[in-house]
Amino acid sequence: MQNWKKLTALALGVCLSLGVMAGCGSDKAATTGGQKALTIGDTTFNSSNEEPDVNPHNTYAGWACIRYGIGETLIKYSDNMEIQPWLATKWENTDELTWKFTLRDDVTFSSGRKLDAAAVKECLDHLIENNKRAAQDLKIASIEANGQELTIRTTEPKPALLNYLGDPYGCIIDVQAGFENGIVAGTGPYIVEDMKTDDHLTLKKNEKYWGGTPKLDKLTIRTITDGNTLSNALQSGEVQAAYGMAYESYPLFRNDKYTISQISTSRCFFGKMNFDPDSVCADPAVRQAISMGIDKENFVAKLLDGNGFPANGVFPAGPAFGGDKVKAEKFDPEGAKKVLEAAGWVDTDGDGIREKNGKKLVVKWLTYPSRQELPLLAESVQATLKDIGMEIDVNNTADHNQIVKDPKAWDVYAMANVQAPTGDPEYWFTVFATSNATKNQGKYKNEKLDALEAQLSREFDPAKRAQLALEMQQVILDDHAFVFCSFLKMSMISKANVKNYTSHACDYYQVTADLDVE
Repeated sequence: MQNWKKLTALALGVCLSLGVMAGCGSDKAATTGGQKALTIGDTTFNSSNEEPDVNPHNTYAGWACIRYGIGETLIKYSDNMEIQPWLATKWENTDELTWKFTLRDDVTFSSGRKLDAAAVKECLDHLIENNKRAAQDLKIASIEANGQELTIRTTEPKPALLNYLGDPYGCIIDVQAGFENGIVAGTGPYIVEDMKTDDHLTLKKNEKYWGGTPKLDKLTIRTITDGNTLSNALQSGEVQAAYGMAYESYPLFRNDKYTISQISTSRCFFGKMNFDPDSVCADPAVRQAISMGIDKENFVAKLLDGNGFPANGVFPAGPAFGGDKVKAEKFDPEGAKKVLEAAGWVDTDGDGIREKNGKKLVVKWLTYPSRQELPLLAESVQATLKDIGMEIDVNNTADHNQIVKDPKAWDVYAMANVQAPTGDPEYWFTVFATSNATKNQGKYKNEKLDALEAQLSREFDPAKRAQLALEMQQVILDDHAFVFCSFLKMSMISKANVKNYTSHACDYYQVTADLDVE
């Protein structure tokens, strides 16, 4: 296990210090029928964010499953992103293809079924049958169950298997209990009572939770996608805690009535380029000019109000595979103009927008509103790229997941993503950048990158993995296949009497048995 602690300790190089501003308000604990209750407003629990329910085998719904205390994984991550035991007490990599896990013997699902290796096997078998990303990540050839001992064999060496098993899709659920209406039976401190997609999730405490009795009797997650509405709800007491609050609202909560828990993360605002032949981004000069024409410093300072830091590469700066070790384009409007002119993009009619072969330089910029600052990024980009002769046609829509599937409907897709939530660099490349990546909607392809990923996927040495990650970042930056704008300081805000509502570097564990109101 020590090698894997070293591997994950290298991850990100993010400054993981937790900054908390705690208040001492006089709010009383909310009660419903004599029970202790809490309501959390969340901008991200919705179908637009690929979280239509809490079934971890469905798209990215595992994030809701693990965030809200419903499901747990075999391993978890410490505040420093080191791998720790959770449902598994220990493990051994007996050879390059074989992993043996010992499971806790005191865990039951909310369905009442005991957690044993047979149940975990059923769950993982169902996962890889139904989740393309998980199947591609895990490369599982076979699973054997014997009491509390689980043996996983992979089709190829899989050094990052542990990291992937901590992904939210790795939540261990009772498959036999079913998936009706997207609700599952997990091992966490809370049990789903009711759920309506894009509206709410109601949970009750798991009286038989193996990790101790949860402090709350009832917990409600309310989907509130509008930042102003969420701010008003927290101020009025309609909700007592909030996730995804717009940064512009933070000054309203910097007082002794509220607590702000904040931590630097690898969550990044970035844009992926469309390599479809009909897209203007198929032209390397356009991609390079876009990368040179975004004022990241100004965006972070003014529009994020300092709640982040400019991005360079895929990952934040740090001692391992950090973004400070790669070379990316700097904000250089004059240089961007020269790049475009050299490629034949000139403004011949004097309207301020360049043309080439009779085609206007119009960039279709796709983004979405559930991450409150993405529309602000679009406005910032619209202004700075106009100065170099580009028209940015912004489509800010909750329907982005469907639109991005149409290569004719967008040129740049700007999104927010936690770049290394498993503490390992391979995750990001296999999701977004390799030829067969599950979210490579822009059809980017680089044979060198694919070859490096083939090496990374089999490399067990942490230092060599970090070096490969650096090389892979540089490949995509040289191609201007993506532009990385900013990393975020993730924050969760609550009334001062709410206790243990704490941000985590991987952005997973929001609700624990210790969450409480006083």
